[in-house]
Amino acid sequence: MGEKVVAGAVDLSDRQAYRTKLNQCLEGLGRLLAERRFDRPRNLMGLEIELNLAGSDGLPRMMNQEVLQRIASRDFQTELGMFNLEVNIVPHRLGGRVFDQLSEELRTGLSYAHRKAGEVDAGIVMIGILPTLGEHDVVSANLSDVDRYTLLNDQMAAARGEDFVLDIEGVDHLVCSSPSIAPESACTSVQLHLQVTPARFADVWNAAQAIASVQIALGANAPFLFGKELWRESRPPLFQQATDVRPPELANQGVRPRTWFGERWIDSAYELFEENLRYFPPLLPICDDEEPLRVLDEGGVPELAELVLHNGTVYRWNRPVYGMADGVPHLRVENRVLPAGPTVTDVIANAAFYYGLVRALAEESRPVWSKLPFKAAAENFTEACRHGIDAELLWPRPGRAGGLAKIPAVQLVREELLPLAAAGLDAWHIEPVDRDRYLGVIEERCKRRVNGASWQVATYRRALEAGLGREAALAATTRRYAELMHAGEPVHTWPVGFPAP
Repeated sequence: MGEKVVAGAVDLSDRQAYRTKLNQCLEGLGRLLAERRFDRPRNLMGLEIELNLAGSDGLPRMMNQEVLQRIASRDFQTELGMFNLEVNIVPHRLGGRVFDQLSEELRTGLSYAHRKAGEVDAGIVMIGILPTLGEHDVVSANLSDVDRYTLLNDQMAAARGEDFVLDIEGVDHLVCSSPSIAPESACTSVQLHLQVTPARFADVWNAAQAIASVQIALGANAPFLFGKELWRESRPPLFQQATDVRPPELANQGVRPRTWFGERWIDSAYELFEENLRYFPPLLPICDDEEPLRVLDEGGVPELAELVLHNGTVYRWNRPVYGMADGVPHLRVENRVLPAGPTVTDVIANAAFYYGLVRALAEESRPVWSKLPFKAAAENFTEACRHGIDAELLWPRPGRAGGLAKIPAVQLVREELLPLAAAGLDAWHIEPVDRDRYLGVIEERCKRRVNGASWQVATYRRALEAGLGREAALAATTRRYAELMHAGEPVHTWPVGFPAP
């Protein structure tokens, strides 16, 4: 998002010009869709993982620039906080042994990055929220020194006009405030991309929305924030509140938050981009020189830079993406639901489950979203964030009688969704050995009711029982997590607690 953004003042004429360009971009997108100019899908998928830097004491290290200089790879980039990195895996074609290939690439890259970080007493930790983060760590001074982050922070703080308030009630109750968006940097996630045709986009996006709650229930890995035990997956409420530019009065009027689950099933990708313009004021009103409608009139393909930049400041859990490759436009669904970690095997298992299940659900003759109210999907998402692997979700009953029933997430996955995911992976022509291995990880998580969040909480409580104070228990849990993460066995096999001295 906004690679060419430079810091500077924004005046009223910038906003007016930007809004005009946004509407031209939207018209251009409509013309591209009507003229069927988009790339045919090549079964391409992509993967991004946000990471934390922590020292041997388990505490965050504000040194991503130093670590990146040592890694010296374009696969690794800055993220919002100085204790964050992001690794990007080049797009792969879904099929064959792709998941084992991805696993090997990730292991190699992360191991190398971890070694280089170790040269300055930092290490890579793949986790939804680093348990040892304190309020003093997520302040403006610890934002990465990148112009687009500075400008985004300035614009969001100005739009809100007062401190951002965090109020999350879980096992403990967290209430605090921040003058900047820096607390957002606590959230580290996995983004899964899937290129789709315009004709298939709505089905894939709807399917991804329907199963977002299931992804969270299976993959929850962020139960702690600022020394408090909150929701099993505390990233979504944190992200929403840390980016909420609405003062309370606008929230009370029903103005949408910029971190948004959505409010309806869709029929086309265009609807999502149009909603972005209708509901969300521009935050980074920076105009490109391109004239998108003239480019179209001359037979070219516009980059729609303003539309792309604006889309990057609306934080949907499943985001539409317009992209260009070799002069040809394409559409992607970017799934932003999952937290990072715990291990490479867990990340790849989550990805295999997602890609298989989305394909199967998108191709059903009577799809799940025709039977599941959107409001129920949104309620499921919150339920899964609160309770993780123990969540109970509303889901359509089989048979003609229909209706919804509340079902334990682990039962829903084992009885209904894993077979669908397997069929979807078969449709992608994934080798059975990859299919069975990674879906087997998901099944074992369900059998044992263990994921990253449940392991963190159980181990933290074991540390408290052993007499450690809260901060020491969180640090000990983080160190043990990092040790097991780098050992690489999936989280459902991790022993709770600490090895005997």
